[in-house]
Amino acid sequence: MRRWRDSDLEPFAGLNGDPEVMEHFPATLSRAESDAFVARIEARFERDGYGLWALEVAETGRFIGYTGLAPQTFPAHFTPAVEVGWRLARFAWGHGFATEAARAALAFGFERARLEEIVSFTATTNVRSQAVMQRLGMTHEPADDFDHPALPEGHPLRRHVLYRTRADRPSPPAR
Repeated sequence: MRRWRDSDLEPFAGLNGDPEVMEHFPATLSRAESDAFVARIEARFERDGYGLWALEVAETGRFIGYTGLAPQTFPAHFTPAVEVGWRLARFAWGHGFATEAARAALAFGFERARLEEIVSFTATTNVRSQAVMQRLGMTHEPADDFDHPALPEGHPLRRHVLYRTRADRPSPPAR
């Protein structure tokens, strides 16, 4: 996990434009939208001291996506909150990268940023991300599930599951 580089912009735009990677998001992103997203991420690092870190494979240095912490303030019963999230290129799926990096992001959030709680959420259809949340030892209470306010009534991705973890809760061992 590291800060963003200009060389990350092209592969990041590629994964943001991949319909399979973006299946559980409302739309793919154009190159301009993807670049603007990175600019917002970097601004948040300057403001908060943390954010969505660029992810690369340690052995090769190959960029594979992001993992990190993002404040969420949209209107919901659990906001304001800090979310742990990830987005990886398809070739990086199934290798444990999201879980390993998210575990490091949680440790940063609790140990360095002194957060008391961190959440994660996704569309109910995104079982891959829900599996990561479960491997991280996050808890899910169905009563916490919500309709994402940025998506219109009837949108197939509107219903979201919410997972939580707290600083005073021990992390599960790495697998």
